[in-house]
Amino acid sequence: MECSISMKGTGTQLSKAGFEVHGMDYEGHGKSSGLQGYIPNFDNIVDDCSNYFISISERPENKKKKKFLLGESMGGAVALLLHRKKPYFWNGVVLVAPMCKISEEIKPHPIIVNFLGKLANFIPTWRLTPTQEILDVAFKNPEFRNEVRNNPYCYKGRPRLKSALELLQVSLDIEKNLDKISLPFLIVHGEDDKVTDPSTSKLLYESASSKDKTLKLYPGMWHALTSGEPPENINLVFADIVSWLDDRAINVSDTDLETKQKSKNDKQFSLSQD
Repeated sequence: MECSISMKGTGTQLSKAGFEVHGMDYEGHGKSSGLQGYIPNFDNIVDDCSNYFISISERPENKKKKKFLLGESMGGAVALLLHRKKPYFWNGVVLVAPMCKISEEIKPHPIIVNFLGKLANFIPTWRLTPTQEILDVAFKNPEFRNEVRNNPYCYKGRPRLKSALELLQVSLDIEKNLDKISLPFLIVHGEDDKVTDPSTSKLLYESASSKDKTLKLYPGMWHALTSGEPPENINLVFADIVSWLDDRAINVSDTDLETKQKSKNDKQFSLSQD
């Protein structure tokens, strides 16, 4: 996906609700540089997002504002890794059908994964990953599905070998480290999602060390909750998201979270010197 067309609705909805919204196209996505749909190293995407969003947050006019992440699908994985990179920087995160685990229905057999992993060393950009067409199972609304299919900035077709392996490895890493998630979060996930596994969102909710956590599952909804559902479903999801954000934007303590962490680190350092 990309920010300017297919994901524009998310920015518009949140902007109308009074939030300042910033987005970016990942390397190999949208209008950014790189071979379309190619992710040679997922850490590069996380670093790009971290540098960009932190630079915006640290502008003088933004320093006293609350800072929330929102990530959908693969973006959910990016958001969780941004949190792990700077655990006390963000005030909360909204996870929309997050990629904590790729659904078994679209994941190739382990034997095939092993074979493709070896093949990716030689032909990393080839579109050989055997998986179901994502568009057909992600977007319930056929009109929006066609809009994405006709959007030249959206990648279509089979995943490139290296990209698929990077996504699989990242999802496995996140699944193994769900307990490391400690910031306030809202998860929204369709119960009929065939792309990312809603059961892992339940596991994230149960495993995360966060004190403030909310999980909302929507019966009958698919993967693309903020764009690919009928309008009434999209409105319901955004109503839940905005309500959650409004409560935290108002009620989160003004104490800077990084100051708390610095104080904690200072105490740990002091103890280590005794």
